[in-house]
Amino acid sequence: MNVSPQGKSLVLVTVDCLRADHCGFYGYSRPATPFLDTLAKESFVLPTAFVAGAPTYFSLPAILASRMPLALGREVIGLAPGETTLASALREGGYATAAFAAANPYISPRFGYDQGFDVFKDFLDREGQLPQSEGASTSRSRKKPSSARSKINQTLKRTAHAIGLGTFYDEFYFQYRLRLANPAAAGIDALRRFPTAETVVGRAVEWLEIVGQKPFFLWLHLMDPHSPYYPTAAAYRELTGKEIRASRAQYLNEFWNRSDIVPAKLHRKKDSVLELYDAGIRSVDTQIARLVSQLQKSGAWGDCAFALTADHGEEFLEHGGRYHAPVGLHEEIVRVPLLIRVPGVAKTDAPTSGFSHLHLAPTLLDVLEMPQPASFRGTSLWGNIRDGRPWDDNGIMECINGCTNPLRREDRMGARLLGIRTSGHKLTMRMGAASTEDLYDLQADPAEKQPIEPTARKEIRRQALSLARKHMEEVVSSENVKLRLKARLQDLRVELQSKSH
Repeated sequence: MNVSPQGKSLVLVTVDCLRADHCGFYGYSRPATPFLDTLAKESFVLPTAFVAGAPTYFSLPAILASRMPLALGREVIGLAPGETTLASALREGGYATAAFAAANPYISPRFGYDQGFDVFKDFLDREGQLPQSEGASTSRSRKKPSSARSKINQTLKRTAHAIGLGTFYDEFYFQYRLRLANPAAAGIDALRRFPTAETVVGRAVEWLEIVGQKPFFLWLHLMDPHSPYYPTAAAYRELTGKEIRASRAQYLNEFWNRSDIVPAKLHRKKDSVLELYDAGIRSVDTQIARLVSQLQKSGAWGDCAFALTADHGEEFLEHGGRYHAPVGLHEEIVRVPLLIRVPGVAKTDAPTSGFSHLHLAPTLLDVLEMPQPASFRGTSLWGNIRDGRPWDDNGIMECINGCTNPLRREDRMGARLLGIRTSGHKLTMRMGAASTEDLYDLQADPAEKQPIEPTARKEIRRQALSLARKHMEEVVSSENVKLRLKARLQDLRVELQSKSH
C-alpha cells in the first residue's frame, strides 16, 4: 500500500537509561530537559508509561515489534529474521526509513534491528564492537593485569581480609588502580564509551537533507545518559554552571562501579554521580532541539509526529543497586518517559492509566493512519490518549533474572522474572525452584519500600496471578515457531562464524 506524499512523518527517539522522574516535564527540579519541557506543552505526556522488559535486549522487541520479549522463547534475543516491525510496516507503506543508534551492541544487525530500514547506522564495527575512533577505554574495558600480578593481588587481598585489614586494602588498591595503573585521560571526550547525541543527530540531519518530500520514519537511539557517565563538557556546564575535570569524572565513575563497599558509602558520591547522569540527559535534550530546528527549517515539522521514550531507567541505590541489571523490576528501572507530539491535534491531559510499550508501535501507526500488522500483540490507544479517556491499564513486564550477558547461552536459560501491574499495584514474581513474590501498593508506596504482607490483599493477588497465568498461556499457544526457528538458526550461524575466526 502506498502513502500519499502528504502523509505524516514520524520521528521516534529512544534514550538509553532515561528515567521519567529525571525529566522536567515529569516534575524534576534540575534543568536536565529544558527543550523537551517546552515541547511537552504541545504534546501528550503519558504519566505512567512502563517497559515490557529490561534492560535493552528485553525492552526493544516491544517498542519496535509490539511483542513481549520472551514470546519467541528465552533463547531469542532481539528480533527474529523476517519479523514484522514498525519500520518494516512503514517502509512497505511507502515511507523512507532510517535508524541511527549510538553503538549499543544489542541494537545491531546481529540482533535483527536493521530490518525495515533503508539506512541503518549503529556506529559499531563489523564485529559488533565500538571502534576506537568512536570511543575510548573505560573502567570496564581496561587491560587486564598480568596473571602473576593478579595472583599477587588476590593473595594480598585474602590475607588482608583474614587479619581484619580488608577495608584498608580495598581502599589502597582502588587508589592505586585509579591513580597509577591507568594513564591520565587527555580529556573527558577521551573517556567516553559511546558516540554522543551530537554525532548521532548529525548523521540523522544529513539523511533528512536527502529524503526530500517523501514521508519518513526516523529512529534515533541515544546513549548519553548510559554508564559510564561521561557527559560533554558543554552539557555539564549548562546543567550545573560548573566545569568538570576528566580526572574528577573518572574518579566518580570508578568509585560508583566499586563492588567492595556497601551502599551507605556509595551514597556519599551519589549526588555527584547524578550530576554526570543528568548532564548526559541535558546533552540529549540539546541535540533533540537541534533536530527539531532542522525539521522546522526544512518545513517537515508541520507534518511530523514525534515520540520520545526510553528503553528502561537506571537505579541509583533506591533498592541497593546501581545501573540496570535484570535482577528486579522496580519503578526506577521500568517506568519511563513517553511524550507524543502530533501536528494539528490539540493537547489534552493524558489519562493516568498505565501505558505499556507493547502498545507503542500500534499507537504510532494509528497516529499516522496506517494499519496495524496482524502480528502485533499490542493495541492502539491513540483514540483514548487524544480524547482523554482512560483504558484498562493491566500490564506485564518480563525478563530472565540475572541475564546480564545474553551472549552466553546459559544466562538466557535462567528463571523468568515477571512483573504484573494491576489496580494500582505491582506483583513481582521470581519464578523457578526458589520462587518468590512481592506485592506493592504503587499509590501508597510508590518507592516500593514495603512489600505487602503475603496474607493481605488476597483479591489483588488473585487478579495479578490470573493475569500472569493468562500471559504464560498466550506465550505458549501463540508462539511463532517459524520465527523462533529462524532466530535460532541465525544464532548458530553467528556462533559458527565467531568460532571459525
